[in-house]
Amino acid sequence: MKTIGLLGGMSWESSTEYYRIINQTVNRKLGGHHSAKSVMYSVDFEEIKKLQHHDKWDEATELMIRGAQYIEKGGADFLVICTNTMHKMASDIQKEIGIPILHIADATAKRIKDQGISRVGLLGTKFTMEEDFYKGRLIDNFNLDVHIPSKREREIIHDIIYQELCLGKIEEESKSTYQKIINGLIKDGIEGVILGCTEISLLINQNDISTPIFDTTEIHAQAAVDWALGLFKENKL
Repeated sequence: MKTIGLLGGMSWESSTEYYRIINQTVNRKLGGHHSAKSVMYSVDFEEIKKLQHHDKWDEATELMIRGAQYIEKGGADFLVICTNTMHKMASDIQKEIGIPILHIADATAKRIKDQGISRVGLLGTKFTMEEDFYKGRLIDNFNLDVHIPSKREREIIHDIIYQELCLGKIEEESKSTYQKIINGLIKDGIEGVILGCTEISLLINQNDISTPIFDTTEIHAQAAVDWALGLFKENKL
């Protein structure tokens, strides 16, 4: 079994989900008392959040590179960045470490393609929904047709992530809001929806939506296990 490197804390609420899913998946596959070999470095999300919202991405990249280097020195065989948004600097991080990154968009796209779906909705932070580092990768590398909500809806989704979900607040009103936004995308013809923020699955699950959902937290964590066990071959970073 390879050692999984986890760069977490963005937020710690979703990082705990990564740790739980990874270990449960290893145990389900191997049985007995098996658990995952892993190394985690967790950032202070307050520092990251301020840099994100003040457009200081170079400084944020430096923090991410430092964390990745700590993980590599800790003995990890590959890196999992436990957040969608901070894959914005995945290529910059990869240049500064000697272990490969398992990209969350690649793992998610593989799952989508395996289900024969091509037209998807994308929910996440405004950075993830509006910039090309994520949806552009889905389009260019996997030929997916990616749709995002309206500008006002993107602001609502973003605010709920930072003001509620990253703080562990789960509100029924916010769930209803997300369902309404997703249902609007369904009416526009999407075949599935990507929960492109690792906290959204704390609020929404498959029972809440009529079309297939792709929980990036679960998909990424399970792909990490497959890679650790030599079963995951896709890596297009």
